[in-house]
Amino acid sequence: MIQENFIKIYEQSLKNNWELPAFTDYSRSNATYTYADVARTIARIHILFDEYQIAKGDKVALVGKDCASWCMVCLATMTSGAIVVPILQDFNPNDIHHIINHSDSTALFITDKMWETLEEEQIPSVKTVFSLDDLRCLYCDSGNPTSVRDLDSKMTEKYPHGFSPDDIRYVEQSNDTLVLINYTSGTTGFSKGVMLTGNNLAGNIVYARTLDVIFRRERMLSFLPLAHAYSCAFNFLVPAAFGAHVYFLGKMPSPKILLKAFDDVKPHLIITVPLILEKIYKKTILPQLQKRSLRLALNIPLLDCRIYAQICKRLIAAMGGNFREVIVGGAPMNQEVTDFLYKIKFPFTIGYGMTECAPLISYESHKDYIPGSCGRILKNIMEVRIDSDDPYHQVGEIQVRGENVMLGYYKNDEATKQAFTDDGWLRTGDLGAIDEKQNIYIRGRSKTLILSSNGQNIYPEEIESKLNNLPFVMESLIIERNSKLVGLVYPDYEAVDSTGISHEDLPALMEQNRKDLNSLLAPYESVTAIQLFPTEFEKTPKKSIKRYLYNNY
Repeated sequence: MIQENFIKIYEQSLKNNWELPAFTDYSRSNATYTYADVARTIARIHILFDEYQIAKGDKVALVGKDCASWCMVCLATMTSGAIVVPILQDFNPNDIHHIINHSDSTALFITDKMWETLEEEQIPSVKTVFSLDDLRCLYCDSGNPTSVRDLDSKMTEKYPHGFSPDDIRYVEQSNDTLVLINYTSGTTGFSKGVMLTGNNLAGNIVYARTLDVIFRRERMLSFLPLAHAYSCAFNFLVPAAFGAHVYFLGKMPSPKILLKAFDDVKPHLIITVPLILEKIYKKTILPQLQKRSLRLALNIPLLDCRIYAQICKRLIAAMGGNFREVIVGGAPMNQEVTDFLYKIKFPFTIGYGMTECAPLISYESHKDYIPGSCGRILKNIMEVRIDSDDPYHQVGEIQVRGENVMLGYYKNDEATKQAFTDDGWLRTGDLGAIDEKQNIYIRGRSKTLILSSNGQNIYPEEIESKLNNLPFVMESLIIERNSKLVGLVYPDYEAVDSTGISHEDLPALMEQNRKDLNSLLAPYESVTAIQLFPTEFEKTPKKSIKRYLYNNY
């Protein structure tokens, strides 16, 4: 058990950082809330909970765009002893209905706009709905909602001398108490509610304290969905525990929008997913590298080092110029991009985690990061083993145990049983190996592993990484069809149009890509055909492709 109590961490942080800025809504005229503002808002929400009899252990669903209000509601829920159920606002209304019902949520915080898309009769367990915009009561089954003005007067009545740090006193509960249920998907057939305790979340926070990557008064820019465990932990819970200042982008993180925000905020730490760095590489760096003059210069000894140093310097400047490190997680990163960033000595590292571990499993500082790995198992927090006869050389399932591992899946004993080995290790579903220093090397997902006709293991993610580097390929999927490998490709139409190539020529270009790809692969990995896909592939909140949707395409 982690010694630091999860709830007490935030009691102390709010008191100790009272006057410092905590959250800023970047897209809303930089509206900023200090830790004092956060504490007062939490107190107001606790009054709402008392008024509507939302008690310890009750489930409170939270749906809305990432913003300061989202974080304050989340903190208020957990510090009251209730259990927060964050739901991605991108889910369709039917999926949101399903998660609210499955989680047994009795209260809901949601934006006014999102509330208009839901049907109250579809969520019968919900007794009260509050506006995430201003805490108004949007629906109450008793028919007697509390107004914002009523809430103001009740706040004055409860704290006649004003709300001060001495008034911060939150629920007393052990770290082994359930505080959050995070759903891994929205759809009925695939959604599982991951039950996370205060200890699971505290394990991530306590480990983050040892890394020296973000400190009190420093800035972060959050542009990944807070309803996902990765962003919730490291763009919100960790900085809020440290007294740092988080800016919420509040927009789609296109390279253009992100680079402008990086320049404005100048963050000290950047938390991202591979897709963001891959887009920046493909849109801003690769076109420069493909210029004939630069290609020639990079073949000259010593000069190439100076050029790479300048590229690194410009990339760091473009991302604010103030960060210690870029931490990449959530999905595998394209190997060409990884190799290039390592070559130019860009300060990045790749970690590994999953919602079931709240989420962190492994990490290593960029100073010690080994390319091809995803960091070292968290020291004193987690353990790792490989289900193979030779874990250093023979690939097997990665299995973990430790402080960050979930209680199980909510109301799903069968799935929980399947998730753990008989001796209590969590099955990650990922295949890989480790080295003597406990660095983890992932090869692919056990569910996506393809067995060739001659018994060879084929990892489609590795083939996709190579295919994505070929001309005019935006993204791809390798699937098995009639015992043959086929590549589904969504073309980079912007690049095609910029070169004046006709869309009718794309099949011929992709056939050449297929031949070039096969020259890089073992014979048993050969792709027999490339099929053009008309739209981007549907993705999860962490921007990895929902592969199961295309298995039978």
